[in-house]
Amino acid sequence: MSVNDKEKQGRKTAGKSVFAGRLRWVLILVAVAAGVGGFVFLQRTPGDADNSYGKAGTFTVRSGDLTISVTESGDIEAINSRDIKSEVEGRTTIISIVDEGTYITPEDVNNGKVLVELDSSEIKQKLTQQKISFLSAEASFSEAKESLDIQKKQNESDIQAGRMKARFALMDLQKYLGEVVADRLISAETNPGGEHNEIASLIDEPNLGGEALQKLRDLDGDIYLKEQKLELAKSKFEWTGKLYEKKYVSLSEKEADRLDKEQKNIARERAKTAKDLFTKYEFPKQAEKLLSGYNEANRELERIEAGASSKLTQAQAKLGSREATYLLQKERLEKLQKQLQACVIRAPAPGQVVYSSSTNRWAQRNRPIEIGAEIRERQKIISIPDSSEMKVEIKVNETWVDKIKIGQRARITIAAFPDKTFTGKVLKKAPLADQQNWLNPDLKVYATDVSIEGTYDFIKTGMSAKVEVIIDELKDVLSVPIQTVITQEGIKLCYVMTDNGPERREVKIGLFNDNFIEIKSGLVEGEKILLNPPRPRFSGQGLTAKKGKGRQS
Repeated sequence: MSVNDKEKQGRKTAGKSVFAGRLRWVLILVAVAAGVGGFVFLQRTPGDADNSYGKAGTFTVRSGDLTISVTESGDIEAINSRDIKSEVEGRTTIISIVDEGTYITPEDVNNGKVLVELDSSEIKQKLTQQKISFLSAEASFSEAKESLDIQKKQNESDIQAGRMKARFALMDLQKYLGEVVADRLISAETNPGGEHNEIASLIDEPNLGGEALQKLRDLDGDIYLKEQKLELAKSKFEWTGKLYEKKYVSLSEKEADRLDKEQKNIARERAKTAKDLFTKYEFPKQAEKLLSGYNEANRELERIEAGASSKLTQAQAKLGSREATYLLQKERLEKLQKQLQACVIRAPAPGQVVYSSSTNRWAQRNRPIEIGAEIRERQKIISIPDSSEMKVEIKVNETWVDKIKIGQRARITIAAFPDKTFTGKVLKKAPLADQQNWLNPDLKVYATDVSIEGTYDFIKTGMSAKVEVIIDELKDVLSVPIQTVITQEGIKLCYVMTDNGPERREVKIGLFNDNFIEIKSGLVEGEKILLNPPRPRFSGQGLTAKKGKGRQS
């Protein structure tokens, strides 16, 4: 931490290493902030005090500016950095890598300069096998598409043939019964119990038409002709009988006319029987046969359509399965091809190459980036930082984190350039604490980024730096070394040198840093106080303290 020039003398006297300063700060913070008293301390005897106070170191109380700041160490990083990670699944090995510190030019980026090459032997073997699987899946997919096209055309042909057969069956029924009666008969199919009686009664249907009507007319006509011929034969036989009685004709002529009459009678009866057979048997049989043929044609059409739909669904399912397999094999092939391409990492942007292990102490010791190193998926291999904007990442103790604000100014010193001081600002503060050390899980720190203002070619990623974040700057205040203030029974005390020796003085404190603490009241500028005040062994040992006057200007 730093203070004004007036405090340099005290800083030299009480100066300590950074580690010792932080340790003291923690101890004093506990004692001052919590007001703890009554611990066991070493105690000077009165004789010892009288003999040693004159030789003890003192500090003259002075007024001046006091800077309240937090100092932490960290590593330098680029604000904007292009991280290059392994995109190869699983684990692989580095077989070549560009030297760390190599500067990548824009021309290198345009030419596709190779930065890292990973072992691809296993991927190449898998890729060969995958090509075979892909070609097989592609052939099966093509065959399934052709099968689907064939099935569609076959379905169209089968359905068309079935519809034609049903249409022809309807035409045959209408041809036999006539359209009106045929349509009526088809409608009557909704009443299967009356189907046979309905068909038998159609012979008397006045709207009967078609071949059945023609046949019925032929039969009726034949009967009529046979009856007419029979009547003529009867008349002739009667006339022949009269002539025979008068001996005009012979007996043989009479018998011939009688036989002709009998033949005509038999012919008429046969015609009547033919009509009766037609109306009772042939007509309903043929009508029912044609109706059944029509119904069967329609049922067959339904079966054809259902079968076609089922076959089409099967062909589509087969195509879908083959297509899914094809796409899966294609995706795997493309993935392996990308994996093979990912084994060769080319320069994505200009800048200086930095190995990821260079910014990670654990990786430097255990898993350094080098040829032969095993790399896992998504592991960062190298980074190409943008050196135009740099930052320092520090870890701030949780006791100070609430005082760290975005935009606060900071002073930065880099270990490689101890004579140079850089300026910056707080960029970001982590919302959650990190566990700094697993050996000390109670110690919580917050990652904080501080920018380095300006652009410097000599500042490199991974360099160590110390950052002093300015919390507050007090103007014209009294301040004393932090170890000069002690706590006894909850009272803050300083030992002021007087003519009669050291005098305990109660003081009121303000803000403090690692080295100095603000005195708001109790001391006066110019007074001398002990740098190492005596501490009682036990609390409550008859201690008294005088209240000092306030600050005198």
